[in-house]
Amino acid sequence: MNYPDYRPRRMRRTENLRRMIRETRLAPEDFIYPLFVVPGSGVAKPISSLPGQFNFSVDKAVEAAQQAADLGIPAVILFGVPEKKDSVGSEAWKESGIVQKAIRAIKKARPELVVMADACFCEYTDHGHCGVIVDHNGTKEVDNDQTLPLLMKQAISFAAAGADFVAPSDMMDGRIGAIRTALDAAGRTDVQIMAYAAKYASAFYGPFRDAVGSAKTLSGDKRTYQMDPGNTDEALREVELDIAEGADMVMVKPGLPYLDVVQRVKETFGMPTFAYQVSGEYAMIKAAAQHGWLDGERAMLESLIAFKRAGADGVLTYFAPRVAEKLAKS
Repeated sequence: MNYPDYRPRRMRRTENLRRMIRETRLAPEDFIYPLFVVPGSGVAKPISSLPGQFNFSVDKAVEAAQQAADLGIPAVILFGVPEKKDSVGSEAWKESGIVQKAIRAIKKARPELVVMADACFCEYTDHGHCGVIVDHNGTKEVDNDQTLPLLMKQAISFAAAGADFVAPSDMMDGRIGAIRTALDAAGRTDVQIMAYAAKYASAFYGPFRDAVGSAKTLSGDKRTYQMDPGNTDEALREVELDIAEGADMVMVKPGLPYLDVVQRVKETFGMPTFAYQVSGEYAMIKAAAQHGWLDGERAMLESLIAFKRAGADGVLTYFAPRVAEKLAKS
């Protein structure tokens, strides 16, 4: 194209001019706030590798969810850290489970808030993997088909507690179809599914594993069931399968290292597409800011605008309350 005498710098001279022509914007409704829920009362235990984030008891999780709602954030997603763990993660589907209690309490306090529940077993198992472990010819591995019925039980339990969304993050084959079938059979066609559709075997999950207590118990890695970081065509196949099985929203995880995947997913399918700015991404910005190596507030905003620019409809981020506060003042 030929733009004679076009001088873009003229439109960058003042803040108001820059605001007038800004192509991509952030708003509080772009965010989903992750919360970690633990047993007890009055608990707000700092997570050392996630500065500014906490393991909350249910009462404190309700307070955090209410604060998020007051800031205009439309949704929270809950991760449970049970007192007892076992080989199959049986606390995950109990009516008295920690996430189930939190769902009921948050929905009672703020019925309008969208409450999502992460469906997986890494927080609940004593081995830190996302499903049932079996011995296969002397090698321990996650058994896909034995895990599916347990995911179905977990999803039904979350729905019964009042969750608006179940968010399967396990990466088992066929889990979206299994969960959709289970929810429909239980008469819960109203409960939606946000699929962790393209979840990579990433090095950026470390602080999350500290938060849920699986860092010390996890043996080996998750590369046999989470995606290879070198693949993007495979991500499209995974997303397509999840949509065909009944996913209402799809997610790419992690976020910033996979913006190309976010863009391809959105352009290919046109589905509500979310990205998870995972614990390692958050922790790197916080640590660098604490050392004075970068401007933490600007880095926070710049990282989040990148998701929207790539095509994400929203972002799961631990920055959600802080950025919503900042946006309210701008």
